[in-house]
Amino acid sequence: MSIFERYLSVWVALAMAGGILLGNVAPGLISSIAAAEFASVNLVVAVLIWAMVFPMMVGVDPRSLGQIAKQPRGLFITVTVNWLIKPFTMAGLAVLFFHYIFAPWITPEDAGQYIAGLILLGAAPCTAMVFVWSQLTKGDAGYTLLQVSVNDLIMVIAFAPIVALLLGVTDITVPWRTLILSVLLFIALPLAAGLITRAYLRSEAAIDRFQTAVKPYSVVGLIMTVVILFGLQGQVILAKPMVIAMIAVPIVLQSYGIFALAYAAAFAMNVPHRIAAPCALIGTSNFFELAVAVAISLFGLNSGAALATVVGVLVEVPVMLTLVAFANRTRGRFQD
Repeated sequence: MSIFERYLSVWVALAMAGGILLGNVAPGLISSIAAAEFASVNLVVAVLIWAMVFPMMVGVDPRSLGQIAKQPRGLFITVTVNWLIKPFTMAGLAVLFFHYIFAPWITPEDAGQYIAGLILLGAAPCTAMVFVWSQLTKGDAGYTLLQVSVNDLIMVIAFAPIVALLLGVTDITVPWRTLILSVLLFIALPLAAGLITRAYLRSEAAIDRFQTAVKPYSVVGLIMTVVILFGLQGQVILAKPMVIAMIAVPIVLQSYGIFALAYAAAFAMNVPHRIAAPCALIGTSNFFELAVAVAISLFGLNSGAALATVVGVLVEVPVMLTLVAFANRTRGRFQD
């Protein structure tokens, strides 16, 4: 492991603190970064995520994709957890905390907004960052690609109806430009670049050397993404620390609970670790670009719902790093 990977949690913690500091001392710089946006996708963050995703895409061997159908259990767990369990448990936790536990400290109007934002997060499984988590757990690149692709296909059909059901509204407008652009930027283009790179390198030894050489850039991309995300919300974090903390509580509980459910199911069903780890991590992380875009379109840029989706972004990276570490420590318990 490189020094970046060995002390990743330390670098991320420093990046979080640095981002908050930057957001408060250099708001003009952060505003410039925030302005580089198209279809609710920040292009600076998109470039960094692309850099994180690309090294794993180089590991996608087209010849192995035909063998994926022989291991349907990981895909079954992914689909079941992401679409039949996760949206509803997130909604349940949101209602529990903001209608009951936190009710004495929050107005009913704000509580409704926060619940709506959490529902949007729960209904949008991860598209991009899961490739990073999969790479950090030595996941199967081809199978991870399959799971994400199936999730995206289901999202096109199921996202709006699930959100409409849980929010009690029927006029959900899915921001198709955000959805399509994210799939293009975070899946199609990195995959094409990865396949072209594989064809150029030819031998597996050369591919391994190339992946080893570019992997540190993937970690640097992750750290810079954390700096920007926390910088974008640095002023809000310092202005509303208690609200941020309250919104984070159900997100953290949901993340660990969903991971435990999927990971335990994979273990019980004898799913190999290279598939089990990404399978559990996909359901734990969120497609925050889509959730933020829908929250803004439905409730407004400065709404509590938009704030809740952004808190999901802030919480995700530190939580996911702890789960990556746990998955790596428990690798030996799984059959390969």
